[in-house]
Amino acid sequence: MIFIVDYGMGNLRSVEKAFVFLGHEVCVDSDPEALREASGLVLPGVGAFGDAVQELEERGLADPLREAIASGVPFLGICLGLQLLFERSEESPGVSGLGVIPGEVVRFPPRVKVPHMGWNDIRKAKDHAVLAGIPDGSYFYFVHSYYVVPEEEECRITLTEYGEDFVSGVALGNLVAVQFHPEKSSSAGLRLLENFASMCR
Repeated sequence: MIFIVDYGMGNLRSVEKAFVFLGHEVCVDSDPEALREASGLVLPGVGAFGDAVQELEERGLADPLREAIASGVPFLGICLGLQLLFERSEESPGVSGLGVIPGEVVRFPPRVKVPHMGWNDIRKAKDHAVLAGIPDGSYFYFVHSYYVVPEEEECRITLTEYGEDFVSGVALGNLVAVQFHPEKSSSAGLRLLENFASMCR
C-alpha cells in the first residue's frame, strides 16, 4: 500500500488519482501509525515551508517520516515535499525542516519571474530507477518560488534551467524527491510515478 501523507498542505487528490489510474492501491491519511505500515510513502505539498513544518509536527508525522526514511521505506517527495526534506528555507527563517538532506531552500533571484510556473524540461544529472524510460529533456509541470540547494552534489538526479540551473530532483538511497508535479505532467509524469511504485514492491 502506497501511503500519501495528508497534512493539510496539498492537492492530494490529483496525486491519488494518478496512482489509481496506474492501477495501484493507495491510502490518503494522516495517521502516524498507519504510515508505519506503508510499503511506500508520498509527501506532496503546496504552500509555505513554515506552515507545512508546523502541520507535520502538530499531527505527529515528522518523526515517523524521518524514521520510515531511515528504515529504508521507499519515499517520494513532490514540490514542497522535496523542500521539507532540507534543513532550512529562506521562506521561513528560524524554522527547521525535516533535515533528512543537508542543505537549504532559497528563493529565485529577482531577475526571473516568480513563481516559476508552467512547463519546463529536466536534464538528468545521473541515472536513477525513478527516471527509467524518461528521455533527457522531458517536460514537467512546475509551480514554485523557491528551490533546493543540496550540500552534496551526489544526490542531484535532475537539473532545470530557469535563469540559471537549479536542482529539480534528488535521490538518496530509498528517497527520491522532485520539485515538479509528476501528477500534472502527462505521460512523463505518469512514467515517473509508475517507476516509483515499482520501487515499493
